[in-house]
Amino acid sequence: MLFFTQCFGAVLDLIHLRFQHYKAKRVFSAAGQLVCVVNPTHSLKYAPTRCAAVQASTEQGVLPPCHHHEVVHDPQLVPCTCPLFSCPWEGHLEVVVSHLRQTHRINILQGAEIVFLATDMHLPAPTDWIIMHSCLGHQFLLVLRKQEKYEGHPQFFATMMLIGTPTQADNFTYRLELNRNQRRLKWEATPRSILECVDSVISDGDCLVLNTSLAQLFSDNGSLAIGIAITTSKVHSSEAEM
Repeated sequence: MLFFTQCFGAVLDLIHLRFQHYKAKRVFSAAGQLVCVVNPTHSLKYAPTRCAAVQASTEQGVLPPCHHHEVVHDPQLVPCTCPLFSCPWEGHLEVVVSHLRQTHRINILQGAEIVFLATDMHLPAPTDWIIMHSCLGHQFLLVLRKQEKYEGHPQFFATMMLIGTPTQADNFTYRLELNRNQRRLKWEATPRSILECVDSVISDGDCLVLNTSLAQLFSDNGSLAIGIAITTSKVHSSEAEM
């Protein structure tokens, strides 16, 4: 009976996963698009990251306390950029992808256009949905966050970060698209560099912002499908042609 119960549970999980994929493809009606089902990260509490602490101290006119290991800090090292994790890891930019995949088990999907299917949108804030997107020879980090910017009023924030420098990020344009019930909503912008804090991008509102009512309008049984497309900017393309 125990063996049967475990097998039956696994079959149900597989059927549920296949159903989620079918819903996303039905919403976007694009057979060539890759679909990634992303489960939420909710159990961890927000902890102040180093960049957030430095930013807050600077705004208050107070420098952060200086520790011995910070005196010899290598300026080429970047902190872990994974939201919702208070991770002490630091490393060079070229090994950030390996750290995110191996330590935080973040999936990576390849292709110019993909569908990001976030499940369990009803969970209380703060909640994150995270995936890496490999495209045009670079890796991007898509973060969808449910957060209460005002108490009692949760909102959804979606942004794309390039795992690279700000100069490299200026060469690309990303588009997020919601499409359901004969309604379409698009957000198009230049991705921010992973060297910037995700928290600051969200607090500045330089991303796709949805209130709860709008998110429910585009969701399907608690799941939100977001189409993602990344292209090179016109300036970068013209320079390449010259």
